Amino acid sequence: MKRLLSATPVAANRFACRFVRSRPCSTGKWGREMLGYQNNLLRINLSTGIVQAEPLRMDWAKKYIGSKGLAIKYLYEELNPGIDPLSEDNKLIFMTTPLTGTSIPCSGKLSIAAKSPATGTICDCSIGGHAALKIKYAGYDAMILEGKYEKPCYIFIEDTHVEIMDAGQYWGLGAHVTEAMLSELYGHEYSYLTIGPAGETKCGMACINSDYYRQAGRGGMGAVMGSKNVKAVVIKGTGSVKIPNIREACRRIIEIEKENVLQEDNTYVFDTGTTAFLEACQDGGILPKKNFSDTTDDRWTEYNGDVLLKGLEGKRGCGSCGLGCGNFLKLGDVICEGPEYESIAVAGPNVCNADAIKILKSNKVADDMGLDTISAGDTIAWAMEMTEKGIHDFGIHFGEIDKYIEYLELMARAEGIGAELAQGVKRLSEKYGGQDFAMHVKGLEYPQYEPRGSWGMALAYAVSDRGACHMRAYAANEEIFTATAPPYTSEGKGEIVYRMGWWSAVKFSFGICDFWGTITLDLMAEILELVTGEQWTTKELEEIGVRVLNMARAFNQREGFNGKDDTAPKRIFREVLRSGAGAGQKIPEAAFEDMKQQYYKYMGWNEKGIVPEAILEAL
Repeated sequence: MKRLLSATPVAANRFACRFVRSRPCSTGKWGREMLGYQNNLLRINLSTGIVQAEPLRMDWAKKYIGSKGLAIKYLYEELNPGIDPLSEDNKLIFMTTPLTGTSIPCSGKLSIAAKSPATGTICDCSIGGHAALKIKYAGYDAMILEGKYEKPCYIFIEDTHVEIMDAGQYWGLGAHVTEAMLSELYGHEYSYLTIGPAGETKCGMACINSDYYRQAGRGGMGAVMGSKNVKAVVIKGTGSVKIPNIREACRRIIEIEKENVLQEDNTYVFDTGTTAFLEACQDGGILPKKNFSDTTDDRWTEYNGDVLLKGLEGKRGCGSCGLGCGNFLKLGDVICEGPEYESIAVAGPNVCNADAIKILKSNKVADDMGLDTISAGDTIAWAMEMTEKGIHDFGIHFGEIDKYIEYLELMARAEGIGAELAQGVKRLSEKYGGQDFAMHVKGLEYPQYEPRGSWGMALAYAVSDRGACHMRAYAANEEIFTATAPPYTSEGKGEIVYRMGWWSAVKFSFGICDFWGTITLDLMAEILELVTGEQWTTKELEEIGVRVLNMARAFNQREGFNGKDDTAPKRIFREVLRSGAGAGQKIPEAAFEDMKQQYYKYMGWNEKGIVPEAILEAL
């Protein structure tokens, strides 16, 4: 055991509360301090054993706010180009926002960011639960893990007390078991960030878990944590967050909760979680089937929300959230939280399975193993198609759900056939063929929205900063769910993805949950003023969103990525959908290129997708 004590960043208050009366801000080396922030970050160098609290770069915070934006800025400034994502040179950042730890609704999200081992791009993930609040109450806006510890360890943090502890007894265990054992040791007042075996084997699909069923799921953040020999972070804070006017803030927050948050457009997630998306995608013709070879599933009513929610055992929400989207289900002998839409679709129609209990079980196994359900599921679906086409025998066929579940654990532990499948569809298809139906962009596997039925999603996947991602610009919302834009055309799609892209960048830099769908830019500006005491205009927030997109693009550009990497699988261009609302649709390559050029023009990039020097200099 190595004991490390950090410098005291703030005076700890033993009675943690969300708001206390503020003190005047001071001016530091890196810009004027702001309320809402702790104005500190905790840097832990695992190679040297040096732990120190240092001032947060408030000059950067003013331009990027926090979470996604500020984490990407730190990585851009601190990482050298071309580093191996699994080497000691990579850094793993846990970033909060000025809203974190307050009573602002839906503000409990934590961003976890690093250079991705799956794609080589920038990658940031948003994770719910309570870990973000505990980091903030401990006196930090962020934690940065550097280097690599000499053996498996976990990091214990309580305010200014930091220790690196031996994790030998936890290495090899599932994330759920690890959290349960640590929780028994320390108690429920702490939050736990853990990895499963997938992180230990440095699988590019590895997640970081918190509160058992909350995941930083995409791009291999768990692999980065595992590459540093860190099994878990245990954290508790007893401090507080200072804001300008507690009375006014509390009054206004209550109004916002009633008038904006607890509305039907948001509260559906309490009633159904994301299982409601299944019917919407089925009806809209974007529910993928059989490795995206077609859409819609005649058996979807066998595993839809009505079926799954019959097993509802309980509900829960993340810190500072009244929406409570989490569903604890029991079907047969399987008990777990979830599954979310993505996990249902990828273990359901995309592998030709309609067994609801097996879908739930696959979700539980993947979560415990610390695997991204999307990437793992898409990879197995591709392997099924490879086997059935006779290109390469991976020993699994469509519909073999028991073997699918078995393969999840093999992938996480890098055992047998799992050691190969853990590489993901990009690397596997380069080795064995089947690239035309390897569903990925830049090495990150497709989310479960068929883009031939929603052309804007093809563009969103292509230009996303971390590879194929539905969380960067959710074009299906306008093309399918609200039907405010035609889905089968390239016209106007550059503007939609641009607008949704900067909006999401702002929202995730606020640490606001995506399920608060009715929040507006005006309201975000007001909220930020409530917690910081600074005035912000909607124009400034839009500029921040665009700046975050450009910073992420600049990182990837420095790593060698350009417009040639903003692609789609050949299947999308060459094969028409045979069923569903989009039957007969494919995306002409010329239309796809047109959408890309529209987007580049809105972003101010050149026709090759390169960020010009003038924009780079302003970042």
